[in-house]
Amino acid sequence: MLEKYITTKHFDKYEDFVKNFKITVPENFNFGFDIVDEWAKQEPNKKALVWCDDKGLEKTFTFEDIKKYTNKTANFFKRIGIKKGDTVLLILKRRFEFWFSVVALHKIGAIGIPATHLLTEKDIVYRCNAADVKMAVVVDAHGLVDVVNKSQSKTPTLKYKVCVNSKGADGWYNFTEEIEKESDVFERPQGDQATTNHDNMLLYFTSGTTGMPKMVTHDFTYPLGLLIVGQWHNLQENGLHITVADTGWAKAAWGKIYAQWITGTAVFVYDFDKFTPKDILEQISKHKVTSFCAPPTIYRYLIKEDIPSYDLSNLKYCTIAGEPLDAEMYNNWKKITGVRLMESYGQTELVSIIGNFPMMTPKPGSIGKPAPYYDIDIVDDDYKSCEFGEVGQIVVRLHGEKPAGLFNGYYKDPELTKQVLHDGLYFTGDTAYRDEDGYIWFVGRVDDVIKSSGYRIGPFEVESALLEHPAVLECAITAVPDPDRGQIVKATVVLAKGFKASDDLKKELQNHVKRVTAPYKYPRIVEFVDELPKTISGKIRRVQIREADNKK
Repeated sequence: MLEKYITTKHFDKYEDFVKNFKITVPENFNFGFDIVDEWAKQEPNKKALVWCDDKGLEKTFTFEDIKKYTNKTANFFKRIGIKKGDTVLLILKRRFEFWFSVVALHKIGAIGIPATHLLTEKDIVYRCNAADVKMAVVVDAHGLVDVVNKSQSKTPTLKYKVCVNSKGADGWYNFTEEIEKESDVFERPQGDQATTNHDNMLLYFTSGTTGMPKMVTHDFTYPLGLLIVGQWHNLQENGLHITVADTGWAKAAWGKIYAQWITGTAVFVYDFDKFTPKDILEQISKHKVTSFCAPPTIYRYLIKEDIPSYDLSNLKYCTIAGEPLDAEMYNNWKKITGVRLMESYGQTELVSIIGNFPMMTPKPGSIGKPAPYYDIDIVDDDYKSCEFGEVGQIVVRLHGEKPAGLFNGYYKDPELTKQVLHDGLYFTGDTAYRDEDGYIWFVGRVDDVIKSSGYRIGPFEVESALLEHPAVLECAITAVPDPDRGQIVKATVVLAKGFKASDDLKKELQNHVKRVTAPYKYPRIVEFVDELPKTISGKIRRVQIREADNKK
């Protein structure tokens, strides 16, 4: 299957990878028909999805099962009124119905909007009205049914409500009951109902540092662009891959469906309410997971467990993304497990465009080298390529066409789209520098870079220095306004077990940073907290820390 879409599956050298990796984009590609149904035709009993939850329930679905249930779901959605181009909100956590629903929407040609279960009434009203949402498919948990009901009087486009895993309430369709009524045959739409490569397939709401969340749209070629992620994950046919992410975030598209199924890799899903490190390790051991991806926060907690007591002999490959990886974490994980942590960089708007790929030797702390297929550069304020060691913004040079995997634009917002797509470039808003070996080192968001007394300080370098100290479990570096220096560095620190906050420890951490990195980068303010604000996918929300400081 994979050979239809990329030149070859294996590369021994990075230079060969960059030169020869190509993605073939056929006309009118549709993941539901061209991947799911094709696997069901070729190898109907091939394992596609292994699902379990924290209550002991387990289910395994083959590609034949996925075809059957996505067809039944598509027939159900179509019966109640969903058609090509309609927008559908999916708040399904890690329920297996997410896979049925999102692939069904692909087959219909409707636009899926994955969303987190932490949305408030205000959030749902904003999303429904901004994206003209016609239907919501919701897991009955965390009061979501009530939240959607309360929002409905303010969301005039929301016509249909579907509840999974329960009867729901008045005015709701029960997912399980409805799909049982349907045929498991769904013919590929033709004519004006057929999908094209340029039609919108997914829409993600992604929060920036200011304003309301942006609406990122991806077209039907997006799954093929994610084959670069598959290379980074080192996916193997008939392997079992887990990415720790809620389905409401783009990281789930990276690691829980598209590249995995194109490659013929089964997706492992552990549906839990509360993250418990030992439970994750037990599931990896029990189900013989072969590849694993998670944000640094997850690894920091896993490494505190007695890892050698678990059978991880099948775990051959580990990747990390969401926040930059510090060298200390890389070295500790490799020492304990013998497996390297391979970092990558991308965005909701993109796929993996920079990474440590299987044929590379990582430099711990570097996000890797440019991925093939994309033309990646680091530019200054005049859009000229930066010299080695010079900090600039990461961009994609487009050469007059949109590569698969790059977003279609921000939904109904051409002006916002023009702010990041202009002069033949896509501007990521992230800064980095390149060393003489071609490795790229992340500095921070353009808005996160701290300018203090004429110096430019990247948060990641200071965070990496702090994380080398045994007292620091997690930390976030932000800027605080200062009348003399413009800005000063603040460290918000979560302490490891056995350490207590004190003025002496504060001074010790400050001196540690001075020793490890340049003295001017040390945090003049150190605040000890019990936890850092994060997204559900584990990303630290520095913007929330800055906003709280500004209110003081």
